[in-house]
Amino acid sequence: MKKEVKDTIIVELGEKLKEYPHFYLVDVTGLNAEATSALRRKCFKSEIKMVVVKNSLLHKAFEASDVDFEPLYESLKGNTAVLFAQTANVPAKLLKEYKDQGIPSLKAAYAEESIYVGADKLSELAALKSKNEVIAEIVALLQSPAKNVVSALQSSAGTIHGVLKTLGERAE
Repeated sequence: MKKEVKDTIIVELGEKLKEYPHFYLVDVTGLNAEATSALRRKCFKSEIKMVVVKNSLLHKAFEASDVDFEPLYESLKGNTAVLFAQTANVPAKLLKEYKDQGIPSLKAAYAEESIYVGADKLSELAALKSKNEVIAEIVALLQSPAKNVVSALQSSAGTIHGVLKTLGERAE
């Protein structure tokens, strides 16, 4: 491969690292063409960008990045595919489907500005909540007390009205 081509690939990988806030390094050793195509289709349906890369080029893209990816360098061995995603837990859920087969397996991940190394982190990554899920939970929690107050006021409107009227009429 010519140096110009390598430089172009490193720049493209660097752009993807900036574009996607989360990525997973996956070992695809042992996947045949049919299984790889099926994995790519599943990734596409889940809005995951799958790129099979040379470890040395990915290492150089990591070094050129503003983020310190040094803990991931150890994971750059064997065949590596990078799964880029906008939502942190989507690739983990996809990989959990393959857990019984063992291929592809998680090497490492960068999700929610944290680095996870090792296949044992897959369950932890799948349990991460997406930004939209967290916002929905917060909204539900905030709405709950307000709904309770409104329902209490509606159910005892006559009682509250009577108490307020008595307090208003009472001489100071």
